[in-house]
Amino acid sequence: MLSVFTENPTQEQLLWFSAVLAGFIVLGWLAKIFFEKSVHRLTRRTRTYLDDAIISAINKPLIIAVVILGLYWASLFLPLAGTVMAVLNRAISTAFGLLATYVSAALIEKLIEWYRLEVAGKLESRLGHQLVYLSKFGVIAGAVMVAVILVLDFFGMPVTPVKDWLAVHGGRFVLIAALAIIAVFVLDQAIPRVVSRSVSRGAGELEEEVKKRADTLSKVLAAAGQAFVLFVAVFILLSELGIDIAPVLAGVGVVGLAVGFGAQNLVRDILAGLFVILENQYRVGDVVRVADISGLVEDINLRRTVLRDLDGIVHFVPNGEIKVASNFTREWSRVNLNVSVGYGEDLDRVIAVINRVGKELAEDPAWAPSILKTPQVLRVDNLGDSGIDIKILGDTRPIKQWDVMGELRKRIKKAFDQEGIEIPWPHTKVYFGNSPFKSSPKDPG
Repeated sequence: MLSVFTENPTQEQLLWFSAVLAGFIVLGWLAKIFFEKSVHRLTRRTRTYLDDAIISAINKPLIIAVVILGLYWASLFLPLAGTVMAVLNRAISTAFGLLATYVSAALIEKLIEWYRLEVAGKLESRLGHQLVYLSKFGVIAGAVMVAVILVLDFFGMPVTPVKDWLAVHGGRFVLIAALAIIAVFVLDQAIPRVVSRSVSRGAGELEEEVKKRADTLSKVLAAAGQAFVLFVAVFILLSELGIDIAPVLAGVGVVGLAVGFGAQNLVRDILAGLFVILENQYRVGDVVRVADISGLVEDINLRRTVLRDLDGIVHFVPNGEIKVASNFTREWSRVNLNVSVGYGEDLDRVIAVINRVGKELAEDPAWAPSILKTPQVLRVDNLGDSGIDIKILGDTRPIKQWDVMGELRKRIKKAFDQEGIEIPWPHTKVYFGNSPFKSSPKDPG
């Protein structure tokens, strides 16, 4: 007791200590409630995830800060020794420093999370998502480093070399990292806008086709630009750390040359992907068949194409494996359908019914936006074993042909039922030769 206090504290001093500390704890909770209501009132009209994130980042630290301040004021009512008071002052300063570091890191982390949810999520940039997690790691690492310095300083351990390095290089280090992050964010937003304005609409090309082409180019160009920015930023940061980057660059060149000889397939994939994108062979959202695999293009970059088939299976196809690319949804799609009728039907009447159904479908307000050319009979396509095949053709908007064909089949079936037109099924005549039960001429029975 005597080592902490200059004299034994009286009951009145202990009561004042407890009352002041309790009062500041209550004040902390009141400050928390007032802060929440004030922020909600100010952001009521434009409330977003960011508003709630800021509140959650500041709420608890605000209470802790008020309690620490209360602890300091309450300790003034106790007869503390000079050395103890000095340690308490340093501890409170360190606590406020740690608290400020936590709040700053939490606010930056919430800002990064807002970007991930409301910006990067809409842009669907994979590199943008990776950079978000890298930025979070950088914020945590920076906060931990500052916290370690504060704690070491509190215990009187030497931190002068670290402080000297931070004083000289810390600002530039943070500035370079911040500029790299900002450049990546700007590329995420600027490149899609520039590409969408630069991509021209060809003759007869639909608006959604132009958009798909622009989206595909945007993703590839943004990823390449972001990779270049990060590459340059890493080497500048290495230079700031005092690492001679000339040998590193030479080593990268040698490794790249060695990898180049062993990665010919990768080079082939990248070159093939470059031509796929430049020649606009297919885009994200098209239905294609490549390398004997058919599916919806979910993603494409210089190295591979990602397809999802009707079973929901995702296929990763290296671009170098693509010899022939068949695009089912380029500019427009086609209804190509065969309908079989019985041999006893009047073909002119059947054709008239089919053409009527196709015209009704094309004039239906629910289906008209999907149809570019009315489905009509092209010809009698085949005299089959069980029926006569009639070919129907029509043009639709991209990727709508399967929906239109399904609706057309349903309506043709209903029309044939109403008109009494037979849709045949396979018929088979079985011949057994002479019947064993046939009576012989000599047989009186």
